[in-house]
Amino acid sequence: TTKICVVIGKMTTEGVEIVGIGKQASLGIRKGIVVNIPSTVEALKKAIDVAELMAGVEITEAQCGIAGSHIKGFNSTGVVAIKNKEVGTQDVERAIDAAKAIAIPTDREVLHVIPQEFTVNDHEGVKDPIGMSGVRLESRVHVVTGDVASAHNIIKCVNQAGIEVSDIVLEPLASAEAVLTLDEKELGVALIDIGGGTSDIAIYVRGSVVFTGVVPMGGNHITNDIAVGLRTSIQDAERIKVTSGCAMASLLANEEIIEVPMMGGRKSKEISRSVLTKIIEPRVEEILSMVSHEISNSGFKHLMSTGVVITGGASLLEGLPELAEFILEMPVRRGAPQGVGGLLDVVNSPMYSTAVGLLMYGKPSSSEMVFKIKDEDNVYGKV
Repeated sequence: TTKICVVIGKMTTEGVEIVGIGKQASLGIRKGIVVNIPSTVEALKKAIDVAELMAGVEITEAQCGIAGSHIKGFNSTGVVAIKNKEVGTQDVERAIDAAKAIAIPTDREVLHVIPQEFTVNDHEGVKDPIGMSGVRLESRVHVVTGDVASAHNIIKCVNQAGIEVSDIVLEPLASAEAVLTLDEKELGVALIDIGGGTSDIAIYVRGSVVFTGVVPMGGNHITNDIAVGLRTSIQDAERIKVTSGCAMASLLANEEIIEVPMMGGRKSKEISRSVLTKIIEPRVEEILSMVSHEISNSGFKHLMSTGVVITGGASLLEGLPELAEFILEMPVRRGAPQGVGGLLDVVNSPMYSTAVGLLMYGKPSSSEMVFKIKDEDNVYGKV
């Protein structure tokens, strides 16, 4: 919503190495939805050019992130009889197909079908059932659907920038690849990606995603509150938020004074940092309360043994992890990309979690099933 980020990486024997990064302010996207194609394409081209120049390569295709309040996720099950009394690849595929065979509106399409676990006869919690003996195979999957038009508008913008879309990936799933550890996913954790226009949620239990959700509020709402409250421009409000913002008044040690530029050429004024915090804290509380409500309604809060990981550009706000711990009533840490090489010092910030995660999500060892969008003829669901 606030920035378009392009990250180029290459596979090495040690994993993914980042070789190029391009970032550009986004003017054509609102709350994760493309609202101005020409502006989005122009920003994309500039970000791509910077990344290509840094990497010294020309890219022709890319994985793209998708987010927004139109995203819906749910869990589903499917049961099939096992042929030849031994589970084979075709049996697994049929079980997953049976789980995703559900009625969805014509204006929505399946983006992901992510296997969680299988049950062979009465043996539950099987991650890889191939080769096991039995007569009945049940699959549990998490299905993510999105608005067809929103997905196509993203693809159209990327195509007009000269890049083919190889995969389209839900952004919190990508962020999870970059910031969560295997132990956190196994023991139970919630990832909260607080972006500019939306706050995306993904809950992992026993190594698999079990819930995805979106709260239609993010860092831009905080910036707008500052602009209105202090009667300054959006640009100055964003700068003040980044340099002096705090989400928790109790963390302020002294009455620091900050200068606020006025609009229309009027003289700047000085305010205390506590006044700024009184504007920021209620909005952050509202966002986190909505996130807490989503997590409680998911039914998996009691399984989140390791707590919550927050990431995204807005998570850099001072005091946000501490306020999140108070509202969510569980341990909270701020997550940044890890497990990659190359230009790690450049992308070692929560604001790059999604972009780096998209890179890691597409590496050959990724086990999750990503459903590609082939073209604009509504051909979805091809592995």
